[in-house]
Amino acid sequence: MMTIEDLKKKQSEPSRLIGLDLGSKRIGVSICDEKQSIATPFKTIAKTNTNELISQLQEIINEYNIKGIIIGNPLNMDGSSGRSAQSVNDVSANIDKAIDIDVCLWDERLSTVGAFNLSSQLDINVSKREKILIKMQLHLSFKEL
Repeated sequence: MMTIEDLKKKQSEPSRLIGLDLGSKRIGVSICDEKQSIATPFKTIAKTNTNELISQLQEIINEYNIKGIIIGNPLNMDGSSGRSAQSVNDVSANIDKAIDIDVCLWDERLSTVGAFNLSSQLDINVSKREKILIKMQLHLSFKEL
């Protein structure tokens, strides 16, 4: 797996990337434009097993000419890896081995806070805000590239 800096260097030509938010029950997938300036929520995949996830990702990669995968890494605020981060690392390693494109982890520690603050500036009630946080996290991750 590579660092985000290495991914930026390798992605010198316009190319689309996938963003993944690996939850315990569902996996959020977003796709960015070729300029890598905005990510759009694409779909949610029910988490069944890694082989099924890899198969679905491969279909998306082929259909949309994807050149890289960015996976949100839920580190603890002190930078340590908890259970969630270890699970993400395990699945990410399997994706990296099975799919022949660049894969990197993205430190998403403050993306939830950023997405919540942005949504609070909009006229969105709390229940709707919670539903859109993951979509906004993925968008903010690509925006920082």
